[in-house]
Amino acid sequence: MTDPIGPSTSTIPNPSPTTLLHPRREPFEHGLLPMQKLIFTDPLQALTSLKQKLVSSSIQRVDSAALADALQISLDHARLVLDTLASVLHSESDPLVTSRFDDVDSVGADLLDLILFLYIQSYKRLLPRLHKDAAAVADVWPSTSAFDGYLSALSPLQLVRCNTRRFLPSQVDEEAHQLSYLQKHLANILSLLSEPVEGEGEESLVISMEGFEHLGFLIQFEDKGSDGDFLSQAAPIFANSDPDMPAVPVPASQVLGWLLQNIASSLEHVTEKNPAKENGPPSGSDQDVVKASPSVRSPCFIEGVSKSSYVKQASDLKNSSLKVINCHDSVIYILAPLRYATIYGCSDATIVLGAVGKAVRVEHCERVHVIIAAKRVCIAKCRECVFFLGVNHRPLIVGDNHKLQVAPYNTYYSRLEEHMTEVGIEATINRWDDTLELGMIDPHNSLSHPAGVSDAQAESATRLDPDHFTKFLIPNWLEGESTGSTKDNPFPLTDPCLTSQQKNQNNLGEIKQILREAPLEENLKRELSCALHVYFRDWLYASGNIRQLYCLQSD
Repeated sequence: MTDPIGPSTSTIPNPSPTTLLHPRREPFEHGLLPMQKLIFTDPLQALTSLKQKLVSSSIQRVDSAALADALQISLDHARLVLDTLASVLHSESDPLVTSRFDDVDSVGADLLDLILFLYIQSYKRLLPRLHKDAAAVADVWPSTSAFDGYLSALSPLQLVRCNTRRFLPSQVDEEAHQLSYLQKHLANILSLLSEPVEGEGEESLVISMEGFEHLGFLIQFEDKGSDGDFLSQAAPIFANSDPDMPAVPVPASQVLGWLLQNIASSLEHVTEKNPAKENGPPSGSDQDVVKASPSVRSPCFIEGVSKSSYVKQASDLKNSSLKVINCHDSVIYILAPLRYATIYGCSDATIVLGAVGKAVRVEHCERVHVIIAAKRVCIAKCRECVFFLGVNHRPLIVGDNHKLQVAPYNTYYSRLEEHMTEVGIEATINRWDDTLELGMIDPHNSLSHPAGVSDAQAESATRLDPDHFTKFLIPNWLEGESTGSTKDNPFPLTDPCLTSQQKNQNNLGEIKQILREAPLEENLKRELSCALHVYFRDWLYASGNIRQLYCLQSD
C-alpha cells in the first residue's frame, strides 16, 4: 500500500495540555547528502518498495552491500549513507552509533531508521531572505558559478557587508520550516512505520510502540528531547499499556491525528516567538555577538567576531552544539568537547575546534584555517581554505569549492585527549587526506538551478606541501586553571610532515646557537637584541597578530 493514511476522526485521550513538539535539527542540518539517487520523485512509493524488498529478504539491519544493491549506488556511497545516518541518529545506544569504525558494515543500520533517513533527503532548506538591493549586492561580488544559488555567489566579505544575519534564516524560521515539512509529510512517514492488519478503511494500518519510537529520529517533545528518553513516555498514545505486557499497536490514523494536532499547536507557538529574542538583534557593526541558547536543544552561537581573538572553554559551553557564523580576520579557540559544530560565512580567520564527536560542517568560508579533531567533517562551497584534520571518517567535499588544502592535525591543548575520549574520537585513525567528493549541485537548495545544467563532481582538495606544515601552538595560559594530561599532538603525523617539523626545529636551534655564540661585544649584543625585538614587533603589527596578545590578555 502506497496511499498515505488520513487522520482519524476519533480522538486519543489526552488529559494533559497539548504537548509542544520540536523537530530534531541534526538530521536536517547534518544528515542531508547531495546524491541524486537518494532523492525520489515519489518517496512513499519508492521507499515502500524498498522496505518490502529488504523485509522479504529477512533483513532487519542493512549493511553497505545490501544498501548499494537496493539503491544501485557504489559501496563508497552506501558506506557514506550509513556513516551519516550514524552521526544523526537519536539513540546513543543503537549498535550503529556504538560500533567501532571497522564494525559498521557488520552491524548495519536499523531498517526503519534508514527508511526515515532516506525519506528526508527530499527536504529543501529554507531560502535566505534576499537583500533589499539585489543589484547593489551583485555589483559587489558578481556570480562566478553557474552552479551556485544566491549565497554561493557571495564571498564571505560580501556577506559581512550585507549583514549576514539579516538574510540568513533565524533558528525560529528554520524550526517553523522543519515543522511545516513534517506536517506535510507525516502521513507518508507514518505509513512507512506502520504495518497492515486485516480490516478495511482507515484502521487497516497500525503502529506499534517500537515503530512509534523511531519517530524520535525526527521529532522530540518539549523538555523530553534529550538522548535516552523514549518518545512514547512523553505521549499519551500508549499510556494505558500494561507495563508487564507488550503494548497493543495503535491505529496509525489516530497517531496521525494526535501528532498533527500537536504540530499545529507547536507551529502556532513558534510563529509567535520574537526572532530577536532567540537570536539577538542583527548586528551591522564589527561588534561580536556571542550567545548561548537558553535551551540545550539549540546550539550556542558565536557571531560577528571581527579583528579579535575569542576563547571558549568546556565550562563556558552548556550546549552540545555550536555555530560559528560571520567571523572575520580573527582567531577563535573552542577548547571543549562538542557533539555538532557548524562554521559558516567566515573569512581570513583561524578557527580551532576541540573534539567534535558527531559531525562538523564548514560552509561558505574563504581564506580560513580550520583545525578540527572530529569524527566527521563536511566541507561545502569554500574557497582558499586550509583544513588541519584529525578525523575518523573520510572528509566529505560538496558544492562549488576552490583551492582547498588538507593537512594532518597540527595542535593540542592539555585536555584534548580527555575531550576526545569523552566524545569517542580515536587518535589512531586519521583519514585527513582520504577525501570523498560528491556533486556541485545541492538538491536540497530551494533555489532553482540554471536549466540544462548537469551536475559535476566537486573540486577535490590538495595536500598541503609538507614544507609549509607547521605546528600551531595554543598558549597554555588560555586554559586558566584547567589542566589535563595531553602534552603533544595525539594524532600521528606523516613522515614528510615529521621531517619538515624537525627541519624547522633544527633551523631554529641553529639560529639561537649562532646568536648566542656570535663574537660581539655586549653593547652590540644589546643592539642586536633590540633590533630583533623591533622586527618582531613590526611583524606582530603587520600580520595583525598583535591583536591576539591584547585580546587574550584582557580575557
